[in-house]
Amino acid sequence: MADEPTPTEQNPYTQTHVVAAGETLGKIAKQYYGDASLYTQIFEANRDVLKDPNKIFPGQKLRIP
Repeated sequence: MADEPTPTEQNPYTQTHVVAAGETLGKIAKQYYGDASLYTQIFEANRDVLKDPNKIFPGQKLRIP
């Protein structure tokens, strides 16, 4: 059907990142976006698993918008 959304439209988070020891949202944002200050985008995309942007743990899977 032409009106059905593509998989990318259904899930805009095409990348995931598994947190490694010593990483911060800022370091992850720098890796993906080239700018650590964009960590809030990652935090907002993962509000269901993150309650505090300063508390991430190794092994967590984060969506990267």
